[in-house]
Amino acid sequence: MPSPESAPEVYWFLPTAGDGRHLGPPTRPNGFAYVSAVAQAADALGFAGVLLPTGGFSEDTIVVASALLSATRRLRFLVAVRPGLISPVLAARITASMDRISDGRVSLNVVTGSGQGDFEGLPLSHGERYALTREWLTAYRAAFGSEPVNFQGEHVHVANGKVLLPSVQRPFPPIYFGGSSDAALAVAGDFVDVYLSWGERPEELAQKFAAVRRHAEAQGRRVRFGLRAHVIVRESEQEAWADADRLIAHLSDADIQKAQARFAESESVGQQRMARLHHGARDALRIGKNLWAGVGLVRGGAGTAFVGSPANVAAAMREYQAIGVETFILSGYPHLEEAYRTAELLFPAIGLRSPLFQTPEAAVQQATTRTGGSAVVGRFGSI
Repeated sequence: MPSPESAPEVYWFLPTAGDGRHLGPPTRPNGFAYVSAVAQAADALGFAGVLLPTGGFSEDTIVVASALLSATRRLRFLVAVRPGLISPVLAARITASMDRISDGRVSLNVVTGSGQGDFEGLPLSHGERYALTREWLTAYRAAFGSEPVNFQGEHVHVANGKVLLPSVQRPFPPIYFGGSSDAALAVAGDFVDVYLSWGERPEELAQKFAAVRRHAEAQGRRVRFGLRAHVIVRESEQEAWADADRLIAHLSDADIQKAQARFAESESVGQQRMARLHHGARDALRIGKNLWAGVGLVRGGAGTAFVGSPANVAAAMREYQAIGVETFILSGYPHLEEAYRTAELLFPAIGLRSPLFQTPEAAVQQATTRTGGSAVVGRFGSI
């Protein structure tokens, strides 16, 4: 397990369903120009990669990632697929192609889904969806092998399937996966490279990680762990918590009740766990010193945020590193501006360095080197 003092891997989020300064209906449309700006900012700022969401009003992840691969240089793309909507061999061929054209910058996020609506009406129960996911992952991974895939399951049927052209990353691009039910934890331990969870309290998350590890060890495997959360980092605690309050200031009680009623109908165990953190109450949102559940009042999925000064958010993140988290997938509203804030304020506190932001000492050194002499330092820095 990596040390909590080591620098984590940090991804950002692409808001392909729209964006805005407050929670509620998007005020910035999900136009490709804006999504491109967020991706290119994340690339330039030094984020390791971006997560592309799936479902709802989000644009298709494969289409968006394919379009953005040539517009970025280092950024990795975590591309979501739903096992019920695409054949495992076709998914393998697509991800292998994307991996080749990007020189190994693609990972796969397998999304089992939380209900029949996630599968465009595919009539499967919770247990059947995870059975499908198991079969799908078996065939998907086998498609990258040297022999054609012949697989006959209850939900997945493949005859002589093969990728043909290999991926850059071997044996295949890394597989990410999330889910909080017992069936999901078993799939994670048996099949995937990185298990992702939404931001629950560290002690609650540690129990899920332990279950995944047990399943993985039984298969002679090792699984890495990631955390999906939001972030509101500011120069001071007071400023950060004030901005957290502003983020939900435009939500009415009716908005919250409607969203919570919708979440209550979800079959997702993870969504149920998110809702239990606050039960829809505005006065129960601070669930840790620097962990806040306000986003989950109306947003499905990841509902918690790290809130605070750079030092305090970094300390909160280290609590998750101590239980095994190596990758943080963060986001903030609006995503373009918050990407810059996160890189400028939080990166130095967690041991990362953004190519766009330097320490004053490094800036002076760079200026001295560029001018061939002594840099002039005035009130506003190097000149």
